[in-house]
Amino acid sequence: MMTSNPSGYARVLSAALLAGGILGAAGCGTNGFSPDALIENPGAEAFLDRIEANCGKLSVGNQPLNWLLSTSNNDVVFVDVTSKFYLGQIPAAEYASNINAFYPTGTNQPALDCIFRQRAGASNQ
Repeated sequence: MMTSNPSGYARVLSAALLAGGILGAAGCGTNGFSPDALIENPGAEAFLDRIEANCGKLSVGNQPLNWLLSTSNNDVVFVDVTSKFYLGQIPAAEYASNINAFYPTGTNQPALDCIFRQRAGASNQ
């Protein structure tokens, strides 16, 4: 016969609530790290395509941009933050700060400059 373990139930419930809070705080919700939700904007998709075509060989962190934009890559942070920059949800300074914080190699500026040029080109079209 199984007996209920109230302290075990409380631990499981606490862990579940904590995990839910962490996921919510990390942005895993309607505007979280969901590349498909952001890329479904045709302008954002075209912007990412321009970055890949014109800046793909440049690196953020230790990764070339064309790899960070590939579908085989599990790193969704770059696509998420870059899409938000394109959509005007974050300004250029915040975008650069986010990229440099997540990919802290000190060598990101050439890639950032190229991305900014692509964004400037997008607003002229």
